Amino acid sequence: MLRSRAPRIPGLTDRKEASLSFSSSGSAPPERFTRRLGQLVGIETPSGGERGLNDAYDLLESWAGDVLGRPERVVSGGVPHLYWRGADAAVPKSRRVLLLGHADTVWPLGTLAENPFAVSGARATGPGVFDMKAGLVLAFEALALAGDVPHVSMVVSGDEERGSITSRALVEEAAAACGAVLVLEPGEGGALKTARKGVGQYRLGVSGRAAHAGLEPHKGVNALIELAHQVLTISELADRERGTTVTPTVGGAGTTANTVPERAFVEVDVRAWERGELDRVERELRALRAREPGAELAFLSGVSRGPLERGMSVGLLRSARAVAERLGLGPVTETGVGGGSDGNITASLGVPTLDGLGPDGGGAHARHEWVDLTSVQNRTTLVAGLLTDPTD
Repeated sequence: MLRSRAPRIPGLTDRKEASLSFSSSGSAPPERFTRRLGQLVGIETPSGGERGLNDAYDLLESWAGDVLGRPERVVSGGVPHLYWRGADAAVPKSRRVLLLGHADTVWPLGTLAENPFAVSGARATGPGVFDMKAGLVLAFEALALAGDVPHVSMVVSGDEERGSITSRALVEEAAAACGAVLVLEPGEGGALKTARKGVGQYRLGVSGRAAHAGLEPHKGVNALIELAHQVLTISELADRERGTTVTPTVGGAGTTANTVPERAFVEVDVRAWERGELDRVERELRALRAREPGAELAFLSGVSRGPLERGMSVGLLRSARAVAERLGLGPVTETGVGGGSDGNITASLGVPTLDGLGPDGGGAHARHEWVDLTSVQNRTTLVAGLLTDPTD
């Protein structure tokens, strides 16, 4: 973990420290950050979109210069990802830091024409501006401020919004080589994210037998009726006291209005603060048995991301608070959220992980998503401070 003592940023004189100590209230939007953010948002990068992602990576590489060395384009399943193996081999693993983010967004091609990047006062809007292109821009601003960082690596993935299916192995490889992970996902109301629920994603398929709904309904096995039984049972697996949610989401059945449905399905979203709860729900899901004679059940998928438990963040949180106190950045608060990120993956490996280090704002995955540009300078200074105080 990062040192819990108040770190002193190497190379900064007292005068420079003083210049970085400010209140974000009323601060003018940082010009280079805003310009770069507009450039990045101006490249459409739907999850897995090779052309847009590579264009975005070209831009990120131009910003990085020689700070992190030469990056690799790692292609997996046809999806490109960007990896700087910047950590000097001479630096002990415990002192290495991984910066982690993603360039993909939930927005399809063509969204930018309807919802272009815009700045109104201290608020920037546009597709992907909050989740999480602002965090990527901030990462390079922090690297520039930190200066010499031979202990820092960085991964920018291209399918995080789809569950990191093709990037998971890269994220795990990079994190396993480091002593700490700093995730540039956006903050939550100004707070860092020290806990995230784990995520399970399931698909229950039901097989029945088709028959004519008017002539011979009794010869069919109605997959939709079986699905109805199962959906009600599945929804009861939630545990409100523990914060465990089990939510049937997308479903379907049948082919025509006069046919007993032979097939049916439902997608199920599971979220929990504890790995044990994810495991419990999975056991109970897989223990379900058909109630309609002749029907059959089949489950696909499973736990996609383990939880980011607070214990994996608390040491880094102490360091962040020490940096903020030394530089006069104001209090650093924390929160837990239900959404997952690649920080869940790194924490599940046992690597200390601190999330939510991107700028403040709101509206993730919504057309009105926005970034508070007055939060950028404090966050940049905080991340730079953490980067210049590597792990023990």
